[in-house]
Amino acid sequence: MTKNSKLASVLSPVTSANGLPNAHYIDEGVFQEEKRAVLFANWSGIGFGKDVPEAGYAKPVDFLGMPLLIVRDSDGEVGVFQNTCRHRGMILVDKPGKIRGAIRCPYHSWCYGLDGRLVSTPHVGGPGQNKHDSIKLDELGLIRIRSYVWRDVVFVNVDGSAADFTEAHADLMARWAEFEQPLHSGGEGSGFKLEVATNWKLAVENYCESYHLPWVHPGLNSYSRLEDHYHIEKLGHYSGQGTLVYRQLEGEQSEKFPDFAGLSSQWNEGAEYVAVYPNVLLGIQRDHAFAIILEPVSCEKTVEHVELYYAQSNQDTPNLDALRQQNSDLWKTVFEEDIFVVEGMQKGRHGELFDGGRFSPAMDSPTHCFHHWVASQVEAGRAE
Repeated sequence: MTKNSKLASVLSPVTSANGLPNAHYIDEGVFQEEKRAVLFANWSGIGFGKDVPEAGYAKPVDFLGMPLLIVRDSDGEVGVFQNTCRHRGMILVDKPGKIRGAIRCPYHSWCYGLDGRLVSTPHVGGPGQNKHDSIKLDELGLIRIRSYVWRDVVFVNVDGSAADFTEAHADLMARWAEFEQPLHSGGEGSGFKLEVATNWKLAVENYCESYHLPWVHPGLNSYSRLEDHYHIEKLGHYSGQGTLVYRQLEGEQSEKFPDFAGLSSQWNEGAEYVAVYPNVLLGIQRDHAFAIILEPVSCEKTVEHVELYYAQSNQDTPNLDALRQQNSDLWKTVFEEDIFVVEGMQKGRHGELFDGGRFSPAMDSPTHCFHHWVASQVEAGRAE
């Protein structure tokens, strides 16, 4: 049986489809194939805007072995470059921080502006000669990676082949248009990461559905029951779930987080949780939001980077510091409850006779939607 014939069952309707074959979770060759056809060919999350908090700040990121550099330029705009000097391939920046003057290569001191332009090449023409006719400054700037910041997530399209971000994700951006307003990071205590022994896709699959709530999240299910949830699906783009009974967190003095401005009544008790393919998980509620970037460290290891955001800044609401910490702790508990599930599924994918599994047409269609998308991307990559 060919690889393509195995994927044919994944591309079938949810009533008859199988899930992705085991190789897509445990085979290094397939992991490398998905790296290019799924993660490099689409808009993947690599970091947060909050990670470069002011002009001149830069943060290096290793994305599937590729060295990237997130930079906030002098105009406050975020850009992403390959973190590699155009001279001899030296890594330019090895730790986050404020750039003083220019991005300077530590090897031969070639210097680049915050916009990636090559601005100086000391001694390139010999001692004391900082120019050479064969070295064209305007041709040797840093290699810019297509990027877009949405909901404070820094998305990149490494191979440059994807449609513009606003075109690729137009439907979801329109769906959540009411939330197109400033986001304020909850601060150091509102961000955390979880290291999980699983393939990154299993974290997406689990996030997409509410089917597991009664057994995995009994606390959450006690008030946001399985029957209070609905599916969110846009074939080829995103999927997830929504709830009709979001309950705001209250402090000891009945304090609450301020709402985002001008929301319609559907958000009074509603909330939505969507997987933005391939590797970003977003949640919106009336009074806060979160973003999760799944970092595929290896075929069977993933780091979940979680950040919480609010309608007003910490500086404007110092009385809510304790509530923010409580909220962060609650979400961390929820996300930690999922670890044994995704790690257990990862172990299960080593069962050689597992056929990818079957979906409940009533409960698993958001997960099938993701499998269908991954299979479509892989098949497109194989057809090139």
